[in-house]
Amino acid sequence: MTLPEPGASPSGEAAHFRALESLYRSAPINRLFRSELTIPEAGHSVISFDADETQFHAAGAVHGTVYFKMLDDAAFYAANSLVSDRFLLTTAFNVLFTRPITPGRLRAEGRWINGKRRVYVAEASLIDADGEEVGRGTGTFMRSQFPLSSLPGYGD
Repeated sequence: MTLPEPGASPSGEAAHFRALESLYRSAPINRLFRSELTIPEAGHSVISFDADETQFHAAGAVHGTVYFKMLDDAAFYAANSLVSDRFLLTTAFNVLFTRPITPGRLRAEGRWINGKRRVYVAEASLIDADGEEVGRGTGTFMRSQFPLSSLPGYGD
């Protein structure tokens, strides 16, 4: 097995994963939701983030928009890790809220389930700092008309 030179740019699948991570960082919405995406392998993604009081609803727990955004993003990037030419679009997403989120470090873990042509199905779990699942989501995603290479941030 030949290892790449130290400091060399990734190629092939790894380059696609790094480009998707760059695309995620460049999305304006992530200025509001400070988080970090990692794609360790095809069909799998992890988003790490901190929840705090700025994301609370009136009853003192994290608002459902945080659940949706992180679950949708994790499932989306797990699916888009399998597609190197087009940006996928979420066509449906279901969220299950299993317990309230309190302030702290969380991670959303996305996994591709099915589909490799036009429609992809992926799921995600939202895990708190104690390793407990606080939410779960399943989505369907389809190929868009947007080439990934045309999107600002992809590969920057």
